Amino acid sequence: MTDQSFQLMAIILYLAGMVAIGWFAFRQTKDLDDFMLAGRGLKPGTAALSAGASDMSGWLLLGLPGAIYVSGLVEAWIAIGLTIGAWLNWKFVAPRLRSYTQISNNSITIPSFFENRLKDSSRLLRVVSGLIILVFFTFYVSSGMVAGGVFFEESFGSTFLVGMLIVAGVTLLYTLFGGFLGATLTDVAQGILMLVALIAVPLVALNATGGVTATLDSIREVDPNLLSLTAGGTVLGIISAAAWGLGYVGQPHIIVRFMALRTPQDAKAGRRIGIGWMIITALGAVATALIGIAYFQQNPELTLGNPETVFLLLSQTLFHPFIAGLVLAAVLAAIMSTISSQLIVCSSALVEDLYKIVGKKDASPKQMVMLGRLGVLLVALVAGLIALNRDSTILELVGFAWAGFGAAFGPVVLLSLYWKKLSTWGTLASMITGAVVVFIWGNSPLSATLYEIVPGFAASLLVAVVVSLATYKPSAEIDAEFDAAVEQSHANYKAPQKASV
Repeated sequence: MTDQSFQLMAIILYLAGMVAIGWFAFRQTKDLDDFMLAGRGLKPGTAALSAGASDMSGWLLLGLPGAIYVSGLVEAWIAIGLTIGAWLNWKFVAPRLRSYTQISNNSITIPSFFENRLKDSSRLLRVVSGLIILVFFTFYVSSGMVAGGVFFEESFGSTFLVGMLIVAGVTLLYTLFGGFLGATLTDVAQGILMLVALIAVPLVALNATGGVTATLDSIREVDPNLLSLTAGGTVLGIISAAAWGLGYVGQPHIIVRFMALRTPQDAKAGRRIGIGWMIITALGAVATALIGIAYFQQNPELTLGNPETVFLLLSQTLFHPFIAGLVLAAVLAAIMSTISSQLIVCSSALVEDLYKIVGKKDASPKQMVMLGRLGVLLVALVAGLIALNRDSTILELVGFAWAGFGAAFGPVVLLSLYWKKLSTWGTLASMITGAVVVFIWGNSPLSATLYEIVPGFAASLLVAVVVSLATYKPSAEIDAEFDAAVEQSHANYKAPQKASV
């Protein structure tokens, strides 16, 4: 068998495993609560690995190693900022969001939580936030499909369209039928695969470069500044990189995992598992890049055309073709895990946050699940059509979408959990302000000096507080739910007896 045949065999084995997990999840899905939140029965380890895998995407295995390979450790500030942001998210948002969303009319989406938390009878909050999610995530999903097409094109010589259709088709299959549970369980498998790959590749590569001392010497021969966290960077540049962590609290596809936990108290174990996974994988990505610098310095006959493929080229050079295929599957896993999570959030925005407002109020659980699946299919089709244009600005919008969600939703999520006086108008003004500032700043020369999430988040937070203070009206019902959510998030709460995953 040829090397490519072994690699293709590993990829096919991986894809078949994902479909099998989706089928298992399909058998467990009975109503909309199951389809959207897995019945709030996620164990902390499941939620943690799922959140990590759906968050990191191909950036962890391609983008981060590529950036460090070119510029050195100064690019690691993004990983540092994201790790700190993720820890704060698990610590301060996860337990209270889990308790509050259940107490406030069993909200199963972020837009429905905003509406129920603030008792908004106008439905404006739900519609506006649902539309924001739908628009941004359709482009996000599309960018993932583009990445999948490029992956197959570069790894196996297939056409872009065939690669895109394979990735979109398999991801759609297990998400369409398995729902949130299918996306979550495949995320867990994908997270484990990414973890193993990011441990194995740098360790084997380190042995090939002669150990730590020889590796560091080779890196210094290329450029001593590559080992510095500050060389080549500016204060605003480092702040911009670390500020990526601000975006976590506003990412619907990540914080929805918190809502699906069995109990608020599970957030503690989830935080330890999730941050442990994140630290190990981030260190693995950084180490892969640095060791890659040494490896290619020691082996000048080898050429690395695209720095972002350093992880792939090391694995293909140092491992048996079948093992290298499994490493390629880890990259594919990173791409697909993010697509599936975003499809579910888009589906929930369509069905739970938009259809329920204008559609039938008495639809059966089976009908709602079917509508959820149709929502997944619709978003995937639109995203696929957009992805056909490879020269579009979709990939550029990914960074904007992270900043946009972080600025539009981040401050109001925090304030809704920790401040009683947040008002409906304050929330609306905050979301719109965050999105607008990010858009304007991100499309101006200012974005070259400071990442747009910083001014967007600050402006959104300021507007939320000022407008809320001007429009706040006391509500005994809101205050009672707020106090109950705080109490439940700290109490020794026991979950209802229901199967957990």
